[in-house]
Amino acid sequence: MVPRFSGVAVCWLVFLFTLGLRAVSAEPMRVSWSNRILTVRSDILPQEKLEILYLEAFLRPGANQREWGRTVMPHRTTLIGTNAAGTELRFLTLVEPSVEVRHEVRSHVDELEFTFEFHNRGTTNSDLQWFQPACIRVDGFTGHDQKGYTERSFVYTAGGRTFLSQLHRTEVALYRGGQVFLPPWTREGDANPRPVAGDRLVNGLIGCLSADDRWILATASDRTHELFEGVYVCLHSDPLIDGLKPGEVKRVRQKVYLVPNDPAALLKRYHRDFGSTVDRW
Repeated sequence: MVPRFSGVAVCWLVFLFTLGLRAVSAEPMRVSWSNRILTVRSDILPQEKLEILYLEAFLRPGANQREWGRTVMPHRTTLIGTNAAGTELRFLTLVEPSVEVRHEVRSHVDELEFTFEFHNRGTTNSDLQWFQPACIRVDGFTGHDQKGYTERSFVYTAGGRTFLSQLHRTEVALYRGGQVFLPPWTREGDANPRPVAGDRLVNGLIGCLSADDRWILATASDRTHELFEGVYVCLHSDPLIDGLKPGEVKRVRQKVYLVPNDPAALLKRYHRDFGSTVDRW
């Protein structure tokens, strides 16, 4: 027997089907860069945009107990290419005295993909230890300011997904504010000079929930030095470089995910994208 549907039911079925088509055929996010701000635009973002400070800083070892100005290595970034669709950006960054970084940002429907190639063009070792590529501003996404966004943001500890407000937080540091989360291999002395949480990570994901609980914004890299809850309502995945010998080349991958609020699906995707890295934890 063929089921019969009322006119209202048919309208709802068409509506739901249209939503499904929209989700499948959604356009890639659009990206632009000016004054060190990477602007990401998408219909599913609150206010339809996300701002990322890109690139923020390149750092020497021993950062935790040293003034920030003595740790930061001067750099200059130039945008050298884009595509007509607004989905690809290509950059050249020069880190003093002799490191050249070629990097790209590519946007897709539900993620940003960052690739970096570091090349020491000099004749001596570079002590470039780690860097902060993306300071992701999440106040608009979470709907919270500095006091509230830790309740919407999370990392993964031995207890599973853990919201930042639930961690063993500390306050003693060279600079107050924020919180640093370390993988097993990062010495605390090489970490950001902000307070270091007592919990240790079990993977490299850091993320947050949207104000309406429908979406997750998260980021990870394949060479995690630290994850960081910043002081500008921001989240970081800061990759490790661990120095460069003369002529040496190292590569880093990083992603920013914008996905439905399904933590299990996000974890599965992270394992797929960074499988060899995840095995280190």
